[in-house]
Amino acid sequence: MIAATSTTREALAAATDAIAAAGSYTARLDAELLLCEATGWDRARVTAEPELRLPVGASRAFAEMIRRRIRHEPVAYILGRKAFRHIELLVDRRVLIPRPESEMLVEVAVELGPATILDVGTGSGAIALAVADELAKSTVTAIDTSMGALRVAQANVDRLGLGARVDVVCAGVDSLPDGEFELVLANLPYVSEGEWDGLAPEIREYEPREALVSGPTGLDAIEALLGRVAALDQRPPAVALEIGAAQGPAVDQLVRLAGYAEVEVRTDLAGLDRVVVGR
Repeated sequence: MIAATSTTREALAAATDAIAAAGSYTARLDAELLLCEATGWDRARVTAEPELRLPVGASRAFAEMIRRRIRHEPVAYILGRKAFRHIELLVDRRVLIPRPESEMLVEVAVELGPATILDVGTGSGAIALAVADELAKSTVTAIDTSMGALRVAQANVDRLGLGARVDVVCAGVDSLPDGEFELVLANLPYVSEGEWDGLAPEIREYEPREALVSGPTGLDAIEALLGRVAALDQRPPAVALEIGAAQGPAVDQLVRLAGYAEVEVRTDLAGLDRVVVGR
C-alpha cells in the first residue's frame, strides 16, 4: 500500500483511500496526523512539499499505523496522545479518549471559579488537569475506581507538572466527603446496555466498556453520584455532569432531587443536551 519510495503526495493519497474505505469520515486528517508521527515532520511541511520522499523507516512505520487505523483503532491510541483544551494528554486503551464535548465541564469550572473541585471518574485526568491549567488558584481531587486509568492520570499530572494542585485518588462515588468541595464535576458512564452494540467500532472494540456503559438506562452511575450528594450533610454548592443527548430531562430531575434548586441543561455545538449544572 505504501511503497518504500513513496512521496508524501502518494503516501497520503493511498492512506486516505484505504482509511476512507474502512469507514472513517476523517480519512485525510487521519492520514496526515499519522504521517507526521511517522516522519517527525509537521503538517505544514507534509502538505507544502508533496514530492518529498519518505525515509524508508518512516514508510514502514506509516504503513503499520495505517494498518492499525484500517482496523478501526482510534488515531489517539495509535499516537498515544490527545489534545484537550490547552493541554496534551497521554492516552491508551485504559482510558477513554477525551472528547470536545467534555470541554463544557471545564467551561463550567472556569465560569464558576471554585477554589476546590472534585472530578469524579477522571479517566486520563483530562478534565481535572484542564481545570487546574486554567484556574491557577484552584485545587482538584481527581478520583476513579480503575487502577489503570489512575496510572494514566498520574502520568499526565507528572508530565504537566501539576502535582501540587491535582491529587489523583482511588475512590468511587461512595467516598464523597461532606463540605470539602465547592464544585463536583463528573463525566461518568452514560451509555445504556442496549446502545453498546450500535456504537462505532472505534469505540466498541477499543475504548474501555466500563467507562462507557451504565446499566439499562445509562443512568446508574449518575444516579449513584447524585444519591450520594443528596445524602451529604453539607452538599457541594454546585455540580456539573456530562450526559447523553437524550438524558437532559431525567438528569435535570435527579439533580433537583439531590437538593439543587437552580438547574440548567446546556447543549453542545450540535444542539444536543450535553451538560447539566446544578447550583
